[in-house]
Amino acid sequence: MELWYTEKQTPGLGLSCKIKETLYRTKTDYQELAVLDTFQFGRMLVLDGMVQTTIADEFVYHEMITHIPMRTHPNPRNVLVIGGGDGGAVREIIKYPDLEKVTLVEIDTEVVNASKRFLPEISSFLEDSRVNVMIADGIEYVRSHEEAFDVIIVDSTEPVGPAVGLFGSPFYEGVFRALKEDGILVAQTESPFFNADLIRTVYRRIKAIFPLAHLYLASVPTYPSGLWSFTMGSKRYTPLEPAGKWSPEDTKYYTSDLHTSSFSLPRFVQDLLKD
Repeated sequence: MELWYTEKQTPGLGLSCKIKETLYRTKTDYQELAVLDTFQFGRMLVLDGMVQTTIADEFVYHEMITHIPMRTHPNPRNVLVIGGGDGGAVREIIKYPDLEKVTLVEIDTEVVNASKRFLPEISSFLEDSRVNVMIADGIEYVRSHEEAFDVIIVDSTEPVGPAVGLFGSPFYEGVFRALKEDGILVAQTESPFFNADLIRTVYRRIKAIFPLAHLYLASVPTYPSGLWSFTMGSKRYTPLEPAGKWSPEDTKYYTSDLHTSSFSLPRFVQDLLKD
């Protein structure tokens, strides 16, 4: 008997993967969590029926959500990650030799525990001495800090359930206050094919708060449409060219050339950002 998992990415589209077995499944205080072993993508973390990460393609998302802001800032020493309990963003941030501290704030402890158990390739650096893992509400955490971080990365789930507030103007205003005078925000902002209204709204909210706002793209096969967006708000530095001299060499997707080219947007995406 064949077993298949299907994520209904839109009312008319689904992504189906043939699975070897369900490794883990539980109902947490916030969401339904499952870890599946698939033939095509390897082990897969699923939250509320939506793919969050897979062993086969996670490097694209995690490298692009981290190295773009980390290399835009000339000297990122103190970094905050909101969400990202799988540890992939932390793994990439830890590569920076001058980094002093990265704080991961994840609301659901079961995401961290399941990732450590079933996704060690992604989560192993959560044990690094420079990493502080906190199980807390990211919105509340940001509110309690001012001018504390060089870079804040919002590695959230889709805007449903506990993540809804991470896409609102009050949260971005709190992020602005929590960043140092030359700080940078990056947030994942969904698919330009399927989430055009969300991208337009988030971009305008960030643009209204930060002196500089930019959107960039990456190709993530298991995410809806395969084309994914990230929105940056910067207090000082333009991301159009890498600022930091150091560049990670052990990447699979990110390069210095790609850093620049990821901001070259297709016309239909440019149109989303027009006033």
